Amino acid sequence: MLSLTVLFWMYVFLFAVIGTMRGWAKEILVSFSVILAIFIVVVMEKIPFLSSVFTGIADFWFRAIVVIVLVFFGYQSPNLPRLAGSARFARERLQDMLLGLFLGAVNGYLIVGTMWYYLAQAGYPFQNVISSPDPATPAGQAIINMVKFMPPSWLATGQPVELVFFAVALAFVFVMVVFI
Repeated sequence: MLSLTVLFWMYVFLFAVIGTMRGWAKEILVSFSVILAIFIVVVMEKIPFLSSVFTGIADFWFRAIVVIVLVFFGYQSPNLPRLAGSARFARERLQDMLLGLFLGAVNGYLIVGTMWYYLAQAGYPFQNVISSPDPATPAGQAIINMVKFMPPSWLATGQPVELVFFAVALAFVFVMVVFI
């Protein structure tokens, strides 16, 4: 059986390769889409009606669909001729690839880590595919410890205000200053 940590790092590497091919400008939009997805999940869970409707496996699917849809549209970024032709994004190809590699790895961490965190919060409901970690084994302890460092655990569970609100604000400021 494949460990969740190995699967996690495989996907981080895969997203880093994708980021290298796409470049930093498109990858930053994907990062913002994941932050926006976490923000939407946090806000929607604060609505009393929805928090009582989505419990257990339905809660996981609600969170997963929000993340998947926004990540899909983040990767479907438009090819704007105005942005492609501007000197603002005209960099050396090596610099663009290296920054794309880094941001792609960050996106892999954000996307796969968010899904993993939501899967852990739901109690690993798909026992036929992914079994819950055994805390008696070193691999199980590593998995339990890694979940503490996934994006929703530090973005969406802060006291008294979640950091995701600040992350969304910074993302919008970045878009307004750099892309417009």
